[in-house]
Amino acid sequence: MSARRVVLIGYGAIAADIAAALLAARDPGYALAVLLRPGSASAKRVPEGVPILNDSDAVAAFAPDLVIEAAGHGAVRESVPGCLALGLPVLISSIGALHDEALYADLVATARRGGGRLLLASGALGGLDYVRAVRHASQLDLRYESRKPPAAWSSELRALGHDPAALSRPVTLFSGTAREAAARYPQNLNVAAALALAGPGFEATGVDVVCDPAATGNTHVVRASSEFGTMSLEIANRPSPSNPKSSWIVAQAILAAVDQHFSPVVMM
Repeated sequence: MSARRVVLIGYGAIAADIAAALLAARDPGYALAVLLRPGSASAKRVPEGVPILNDSDAVAAFAPDLVIEAAGHGAVRESVPGCLALGLPVLISSIGALHDEALYADLVATARRGGGRLLLASGALGGLDYVRAVRHASQLDLRYESRKPPAAWSSELRALGHDPAALSRPVTLFSGTAREAAARYPQNLNVAAALALAGPGFEATGVDVVCDPAATGNTHVVRASSEFGTMSLEIANRPSPSNPKSSWIVAQAILAAVDQHFSPVVMM
């Protein structure tokens, strides 16, 4: 079997972790390329021997089996549509960008026209299988809480007049819908967007964002209640060493999704 061909959009910390794992894989292994804007500073971090692509034509010439977006909301707008138009499956990590209804509709329409597929990574959250199963429940109540230490919210705390180093009690930074949360915190609330898309939608998914000096990691709490039963899920992820706003597990979740994409056995 020939190597699986994968294009990474962006080359930040998450993409670098993904690339390292895929390049180390064997039988059949992976052939990688990286899609970057011309002149991107990230180019110098791309491993030697990995081609750097600058546009959709170059992506088409590389002929990938899968495209992985790991570059933020801007990349979902700028690079993902062209890949979908080529008829490619695109695995998105920056799901929060899809809070924009017009963008989401355009991506779905482009995928349908071009034969591509929009694949959504679960990222730092679990339990989405249960949420998908109850999404059409008539009595569904779904709420998500993000609880992170002050290091993840330094600028936001200062804007509210708090000293991150002296915070002595939890501070609720936000309480509202998943749509509002994803729009307000594009680097932090991809999890809320994933939950909303798996569940009843952005408006019907409640979100609380809490900064807690006692938190030792990035904690995600999901509570669902419906006529089918209840679920209470708590996950405490360690922050990424290179970005405390993100969880270290995210790259591993994307790698698990890649494995499922190519596997002859898929867990739904």
